[in-house]
Amino acid sequence: MMGDPNLLEMVEEEGISTDKEMEFSVQMNEDVSSRETSFLISEETAPAKRFNLFLRRRLMFQRDKQSKDSIFFRDGVRQIDFVLSYVEDVKKDLDIKAERRREFERNLRKSGLELEIEDKRDSENGKTYFVKIHAPWEVLVTYAEVLGIRMPIKENDIPRTQYTPLNYMLGPVKLPATVKHPHPEYFTAQFTRHRQELFLIEDEASFFPSSSRNRIVYYILSRCPFGIEDGKKKFGIERLLTSHTYSSAYPLHDGQYWNPSENRCNERYILHKHWARFSLFYKEQPLELIRNYFGEKIGIYFVFLGFYTEMLFIAALVGLACFVYGLFSMEANQSSTEICDPNIGGQIIMCPLCDKMCDYWRLNTTCSASKLSHLFDNESTVFFAIFMGIWVTLFLEFWKQRQARLEYEWDLVDFEEEQQQLQLRPEFEAMCKHRKINPVTKEVEPHMPLYARTPWYMLSGATVTLWMALVLSSMVSVIVYRLSLFAIFATFMESEDSLQHVKRFFTPQLATSLTGSCLNFIVIMILNFFYEKISAWITKMEIPRTYQEYESSLTLKMFLFQFVNYYSSCFYVAFFKGKLVGYPGKYTYMFNEWRSEECDPGGCLVELTTQLTIIMIGRQVFGNINEAIYPLAFNWWRRRKARTNSEKLYSRWEQDHDLQTFGHLGLFYEYLETVIQFGFVTLFVASFPLAPLLALINNIVEIRVDAWKLTTQYRRPVAAKAHSIGVWQDILHAMAVLSVATNAFIVAFTSDIIPRLVYYYAYSQNTTQPLSGYVNNSLSIFLIADFPNHSMPLDNNRDFTTCRYRDYRNPPDHEHKYAHSMQFWHVLAAKMTFIIVMEHIAFLVKFLLAWMIPDVPKDVVEKIKQEKLMTVKILHDFELNKLKENWALNHNIYAKHVMMEESKVQLAKSTI
Repeated sequence: MMGDPNLLEMVEEEGISTDKEMEFSVQMNEDVSSRETSFLISEETAPAKRFNLFLRRRLMFQRDKQSKDSIFFRDGVRQIDFVLSYVEDVKKDLDIKAERRREFERNLRKSGLELEIEDKRDSENGKTYFVKIHAPWEVLVTYAEVLGIRMPIKENDIPRTQYTPLNYMLGPVKLPATVKHPHPEYFTAQFTRHRQELFLIEDEASFFPSSSRNRIVYYILSRCPFGIEDGKKKFGIERLLTSHTYSSAYPLHDGQYWNPSENRCNERYILHKHWARFSLFYKEQPLELIRNYFGEKIGIYFVFLGFYTEMLFIAALVGLACFVYGLFSMEANQSSTEICDPNIGGQIIMCPLCDKMCDYWRLNTTCSASKLSHLFDNESTVFFAIFMGIWVTLFLEFWKQRQARLEYEWDLVDFEEEQQQLQLRPEFEAMCKHRKINPVTKEVEPHMPLYARTPWYMLSGATVTLWMALVLSSMVSVIVYRLSLFAIFATFMESEDSLQHVKRFFTPQLATSLTGSCLNFIVIMILNFFYEKISAWITKMEIPRTYQEYESSLTLKMFLFQFVNYYSSCFYVAFFKGKLVGYPGKYTYMFNEWRSEECDPGGCLVELTTQLTIIMIGRQVFGNINEAIYPLAFNWWRRRKARTNSEKLYSRWEQDHDLQTFGHLGLFYEYLETVIQFGFVTLFVASFPLAPLLALINNIVEIRVDAWKLTTQYRRPVAAKAHSIGVWQDILHAMAVLSVATNAFIVAFTSDIIPRLVYYYAYSQNTTQPLSGYVNNSLSIFLIADFPNHSMPLDNNRDFTTCRYRDYRNPPDHEHKYAHSMQFWHVLAAKMTFIIVMEHIAFLVKFLLAWMIPDVPKDVVEKIKQEKLMTVKILHDFELNKLKENWALNHNIYAKHVMMEESKVQLAKSTI
């Protein structure tokens, strides 16, 4: 039958009527791999020319010439929109799973989808069945209307934004025009099958892009029933995947990413060539192509990540300038000079830093630490903290504008979440026993009473609270570790003569800080790994009603935990360490055993910087390695394990089957990673001006890693629509407000700037060098004889009677000895004043900028109005022309009827 010229001739000569329903059945028996295949092709009201073309291609197609990269059925015409795979498990529930699959596939065919099954004998491993799914035209137009998909009705004649001189200067970072704008812009309208003539349908096979096709098919798969079990109606591909009835479900990639496809556009290859390569780190992203291939939801993530990276470039430059200023002014710093001076710092004896085991020490041993502290604790710190408060406001306001412009460019202005995110989850519908009338739609919907959810809500809240308490307890354990280890480090370094030179740079304080920070980072990653699994399970048990409720609930749990997990140690060092330690002779103790930690004489800012650097860099490096190495190794092992005979056909669906699954929550974790990094950049940036630079470098790598893994290492995700970054935008706003307060407190209480300013203006007696004598002034005096026995050093026979400690307290000979001095209250008042003034200035600037910068740019508002007007005009003209045609047709019919009546009258008269 294949290639029979007589049959082709006969079909072409007879033709097919265009106003008549047709049904053509082809039965094909193949000897290839001893396989029998039957399928039905049905066309309704199709033009004869289009049908004949289809038939000719169908009959002339040769199975053995099919490309290994084919994305079509065996007929070479019908495109594969989705693939299901399964392996027959002879050990577990074989009959039950087989019956589920039969019923599910039967119902898929009833819904209009066309299926083609690949036998396991033709698979690479000889075990896997593949079910290929094609959505014919009638199915596509029906569900395009249901999902409210907008399709082109006329090419957009509104000119694109013209290039400015700056755009020409940035020529090297620009993409070719054909890659940046692969398709012309169109006026669009929500598709309706009853007005198909309105839309620009040149070819039914290519009218709907592949992302829309797989979205439609997945919508059907997620709602298709597969039987009744335990008195409940079971449906949805997700349930079948969970029960291992099917092993996977995925749409196909366009083709090989390393090789262009023949006779068709391979968008995957174009994306890999112009986007998913590390050598193109300086290039802009092909956002239109990303959106067309992966859908708007993934596309808007890359838009956000790219915009955030661009804005980080400005913050990184300013932060680097502040760091360079600290580097060049290091030698001229008065405090470091006095600490390092043998005649000043070398003569100041400091009190022991731990009980009994630690000895007295000289201030000049912290010379290197004091110089390092000046890198991050100098006059530019206040400027950078205020700058970042303004930067974060500008970032969020400009992102609103970018998002509004994106909604216009991607045709999402009228997009409503109800179309997708507010749809009922199949799991919710399956679990609900109650029904309730929707007050809006007046339709009966599944309903779950509050009392049925309350136990799970209580369990969820208790679990999140327990894990946050576990994080805090682990942080306390790390503190105890540091307290215990400090005495060991101090004793060991004092006893070893060979370490005396090293001690100048690697002090016990620094050694304890580094090891404690590394241990804390390891604990953070371990807790994070386990909590991710638990939070996903608990959210599922809550049975959220919609996809939006599911994501919001999971987002809240994950963000609250990770906020506490990643930032708790930084908050401790910034705001608690060294603040409530007491004084020699009356120290405060943790659990009545471990003495509270003290800061270095230069403050805790260096330790906060160390903690922040280790956690931030460690997390970024671990994340990028995990994202790049894990899927690469997993896919390599999976392919190596599956390959049994290289001579067999390794098809497109098998190649994609061997890839990793991106999953529903793949994008969620990408956003979470970015938001946590945003917290490091904003919440503690006053202590580490290089944080934006590190984030910038990470994001440049992150964009290419994410692009590479999506195009090469992961199955193609199911396309989804979104018009914003959702709840993450509210979280960013909350963190921006919190960052103003945290940076103000860091400058006031962790930095040494305010005490220096108070000394400069109120206590300095030196007019030529106002900060001269500040180090001596910031250290209080303690009489060694006042040490209690439990904290006195083992060898207390010394030739000095006093030691110094960092605080503002009265000397031993004062009437109120060791009580806070007046200078302490002056400094505290100055700190509180600074916090109030800085916060008010920052918030005033924030609100002014938010008021001055509109959420939607003026030119975008005008374009939206213009496009709406043009669309209404096009729809009006179409309806008017259709009305005229109907009127003309009815008029002709009426005229014929009148003529027939007149003829009858004339005939009657002539007869008479």
